Amino acid sequence: MSHDVLNPTPEYLAFWRERHVCTLTTPRPDGTPHVVPVGVTYDPEAGLARVISNRHSKKVRNILAAQETRPQGARVAVCQTEGRRWATLEGLAVIRTDEASVADAVARYAERYGRTPSPNPDRVVMEITLDRAMGRA
Repeated sequence: MSHDVLNPTPEYLAFWRERHVCTLTTPRPDGTPHVVPVGVTYDPEAGLARVISNRHSKKVRNILAAQETRPQGARVAVCQTEGRRWATLEGLAVIRTDEASVADAVARYAERYGRTPSPNPDRVVMEITLDRAMGRA
């Protein structure tokens, strides 16, 4: 079932506010998918999803490699499931390293997951500009 990225149903948005481990799928340089568990925050007002990570992680390197040929971002998907409920957000991801973007993403993560990640000087944020939302929540 398709959803409006900027105006999701109350049930869909509530599902994205619950505490769930999600997956992030990024393209490897050879085009194959790389899927890893992550924490995701969804900001429908801005049309963004955010994932915090270490700048040296494979997922970050995949996005940076894709940006070399596609500066607008790497095509990615984030997904979460619980029983028969599921939700997927898709869009173009870029890596943000500025302090304000990282701090905002960490605060959003702490709000959703109920804990503040320990300090990490190598932390970056994957900012996903969303263009597709699907799911059954």
